[in-house]
Amino acid sequence: MQTETQLVEAAQAGSADAFAELVRGYRDRLLRFLLTRCASDADAEDVLQDTLINAFRYIRSYDPRWRFSTWLYRIAIRNAANSRPQELLELGDLRDEENDPLLQCIADSETENLWASARHLLNDEVFAAMWLRYAEDMSVNDIATALDRSVSWTKVNLMRGRRALDAELNATEDRSKAYG
Repeated sequence: MQTETQLVEAAQAGSADAFAELVRGYRDRLLRFLLTRCASDADAEDVLQDTLINAFRYIRSYDPRWRFSTWLYRIAIRNAANSRPQELLELGDLRDEENDPLLQCIADSETENLWASARHLLNDEVFAAMWLRYAEDMSVNDIATALDRSVSWTKVNLMRGRRALDAELNATEDRSKAYG
């Protein structure tokens, strides 16, 4: 079995098989991440496909000083940002979830989900930083690189995100006690 470094080198030399093996381990994680950033599952799948195509197309520009996952997530973040229609950016998410029983059921079950709360409480960049840190276990330096932010910005916004989630969890517990 080849290491990630060997697979990257083979992919940079033009091996499609090496590239496929290289990204196989990231595909599901990238999709989960993109599902939190895209308007629909189909959009997330499209962005994932675009990310993998772009990664293959530009694999020769990958700099091994950085983790491959950081480079891949950075492509995904840019593609997700570019995929959102301007109307959604201006007006917010206009999906008709009220009339879709399945989506409503999923939404109801997610109300207790920390990530669902985080998605609604935090702005896109802070949510992305939190996701990359706690769901993908990336280092602060890698997150800063992926989001094209400073390490200081990343640390401060991870702290702010944790505080916002903590405040929301405490408020939820207080409401539960009041009604329970």
